[in-house]
Amino acid sequence: MTFIKSKEIHLASRPVGLPKSEDFALKEVEINSPNDGEVLVKNLWMSVDPYMRGRMIDQKSYVPPFQLDKVLEGGSIGVVEKSNSNNFKEGDFVISNFGWREYFVCNEKQISIVNPEYGPLQAYLGALGMPGLTAYVGLLEVGKLNEGENVLVSAAAGAVGSVVCQIAKAKKCKVYGTTGSDKKCSWLESELGIDKAINYKKTDNLITEYRTVISKGIDVYFDNVGGDHLEAGINILNVNGRIALCGMINQYNDEKIKPGPSNLMMLIVKNIRMEGFIVSKFDNLREQFLSDMKSWIDSGEINFQETIHDGIENSPKAFINLFSGENTGKMLVKIS
Repeated sequence: MTFIKSKEIHLASRPVGLPKSEDFALKEVEINSPNDGEVLVKNLWMSVDPYMRGRMIDQKSYVPPFQLDKVLEGGSIGVVEKSNSNNFKEGDFVISNFGWREYFVCNEKQISIVNPEYGPLQAYLGALGMPGLTAYVGLLEVGKLNEGENVLVSAAAGAVGSVVCQIAKAKKCKVYGTTGSDKKCSWLESELGIDKAINYKKTDNLITEYRTVISKGIDVYFDNVGGDHLEAGINILNVNGRIALCGMINQYNDEKIKPGPSNLMMLIVKNIRMEGFIVSKFDNLREQFLSDMKSWIDSGEINFQETIHDGIENSPKAFINLFSGENTGKMLVKIS
């Protein structure tokens, strides 16, 4: 039996507040050759995503928490190097949940073929993968978007938010977005074509800013942030508005629970529907999502933006930098 040495990232300690480099450990392990029905995969790309912060807490959730002193998990794209499976051959590109490592052996049922038909391989971890599907179902299925409506997106320059903005523009909507730098505001307006980007770090009162910039209110609010962003979004929603709660990155590193929005009464007064969602519940829409994305990509209405770190050893840094807003578009680690 031959062995391959592989570097991988383990959870060394459960983060308190913002994760630190000391919360992660780089390990070198030996990988066995695949048995019957198994494949050996060399990872090329891996994803880091805000939801992973929740899995670092030892609490019950929709997915089990990461275990201490064990390798982390997440989306990855790799190439089959050795196969003892009838369904995969050497050279096949595959997607899996075995990120945070250079190599792995797994059962053939734990991976899927990736055909880079609509974009580069790594896009299947971003706009054509889980973040893109999250944007698609959150806006269209949860938010029930209609053509020509007004849409507000928080964290609009991120992996999910940037796709939400582009889908909404493809649906002939007026689109507003928040982000944390003038550079990102310029990118959102000049490259993605949204109607107005707001640097939330340069305003003392989001509600006042929204009322100044968004004169006719909004019909759908896609929230990735929570906190004061959610409160301000509720304030300017029109009657019969909808809120798609995708994430609350504003609170992921909190050590104490923050009070909720003070204006929830407006949900009743304005007949607003607010719904949280998990993208895995919408896997049945994946083919429809890819079909629609192909159409928008072909027409030039959707494009990709990525922020890339090189090397498995830099994956903790890439993850930590999500919370300071370093990324524009999808944050990725190029492993090989």
